[in-house]
Amino acid sequence: MMKNEYFYLGHITKPFGIKGQLCCYFDTDEPEKYVNLDAVFLDLDGEKLPYLIEDIQYRGANTFVIKFQDVDEEEAKGLVKAEMYLPLSELPPLTGNKFYFHEVIGFHVIDEEKGDIGVCQDFIDISHNPIMQIDHDGKEILIPAIDEVFKNVDRENHQIHIAAPEGLIDVYL
Repeated sequence: MMKNEYFYLGHITKPFGIKGQLCCYFDTDEPEKYVNLDAVFLDLDGEKLPYLIEDIQYRGANTFVIKFQDVDEEEAKGLVKAEMYLPLSELPPLTGNKFYFHEVIGFHVIDEEKGDIGVCQDFIDISHNPIMQIDHDGKEILIPAIDEVFKNVDRENHQIHIAAPEGLIDVYL
């Protein structure tokens, strides 16, 4: 699989117990959707390697305890801080105004006051404050990617309808 065929699920935070188990943080709004995982891909030195899950327990607050198959206590210590990924095909489908960032890249962004302001190019995640990058005829417009801004996601017509904070778009044009 290519790099862009995965999505970031979370990371390993610390060892747990003496049997090679690991505490893992899942960066998701719905961690309960991942309680039956069979495997994850760990990013080790820039390469995504599959690890089969022997046991997984949800502990609340986006924290899981995972025991990987054939990983002992010493090997587990070497996996701390590794990022975990899953194939995009494993993403639970979203509907309505919920969307994955990668899903709307290339969509036209329609502001309720300014109309079509350009095409969504990417998202920047700065300290858990994502920002949508929009290309407006070669000029960059940055809009906070927060629920209050997004009014409608039209998947059929590849459009995102927003209500940008007053005066924000004017700063860029």
